[in-house]
Amino acid sequence: MAEVSTGSTTGHGSTTGTESTGSRIVAPSADEIERAAEAALRPKRLDDFVGQRVVRDQLSLVLQAAIARGNPPDHVLLSGPPGLGKTTLAMIISGELESHMRLTSGPAIQHAGDLAAVLSSLEEGDVLFIDEIHRLARPAEELLYVAMEDFRVDVVVGKGAGASAIPLALPRFTVVGATTRSGLLPAPLRDRFGFTGHMDYYSPEELERVILRSAGLLGVHLEHTAAQEIAGRSRGTPRIANRLLRRVRDWAQVRGDGRLDLHAAKSALEVYEVDPIGLDRLDRAVLTALCTRFGGGPVGLSTLAMTVGEEAETVETVAEPYLVREGLVGRTPRGRVATLAAWEHLGLTPPAPTPGYGTGTTNQGTLLDP
Repeated sequence: MAEVSTGSTTGHGSTTGTESTGSRIVAPSADEIERAAEAALRPKRLDDFVGQRVVRDQLSLVLQAAIARGNPPDHVLLSGPPGLGKTTLAMIISGELESHMRLTSGPAIQHAGDLAAVLSSLEEGDVLFIDEIHRLARPAEELLYVAMEDFRVDVVVGKGAGASAIPLALPRFTVVGATTRSGLLPAPLRDRFGFTGHMDYYSPEELERVILRSAGLLGVHLEHTAAQEIAGRSRGTPRIANRLLRRVRDWAQVRGDGRLDLHAAKSALEVYEVDPIGLDRLDRAVLTALCTRFGGGPVGLSTLAMTVGEEAETVETVAEPYLVREGLVGRTPRGRVATLAAWEHLGLTPPAPTPGYGTGTTNQGTLLDP
């Protein structure tokens, strides 16, 4: 059986911005408490992992070939938005290899010595998982280059002109790096990964399978109509789907008759202000302000954020990505604009375009200029 140990995890699963995204039920990130709740629902084998067919098939080939050769596989880089299963896949890699796993994160490794301590504790065939690897400090990055390629670290003894570097051989191991921003990875580090897998958002059908599987692990009977309802509001993210499932279970237990049916799902998600396409209070506040106060835009980010009582960084990093991805908001050089889909979702009638001036409201979310 694979064993999992944790290194220094300060900052693991942390979020950026002035608002903790973990306070939102539709936040794709998770704190330590959330991760503990997820642990029981994580699949242990690649065959049990739902979705990400391309990445799963490619990774299966890499692992099977490595096992057949009796060698550790190439280093693996997993990229994609939070909540899609990068940590789960890292644990599955360790499980498939029947090896030990060491977990740490980029923000936790601020000095080369921190990384050297982790590397020196590895054994032959171990898996080192580094979450948010793009946030490694520069000295640690340079040390990791050599460790990944030559399986050694240079220990510096002494100071100043009398300092010398003593090479320390490392056993062969596999680094699994996870990042939500692969573009921030330095090219020398990115090139040292033998396999790179990009994870995409899940379809509603895939999320339904995730939810039904999780319900079975939680020991509750979930009707298919309820699973479909939850999947449609989960923003393509398994972490959000599992979180909503737990809230529906709570509602059915406290306010319902214990059955997790369509009525329970709709009622619970109404309590938690998650609408049919997965928007929450902040998302709707941004859309409502954009449409009702600024006529669909364009409007600057700072002005829009001030209107909804949030910091600009919060609106930009927490609410805006999903609104843009769903085609509800467009980003233009002149500011944010609401699309026709946004007006329709709010049940509002878009203003007629002013002759000669165009309008900020379009089907595609781009500005129509004269």
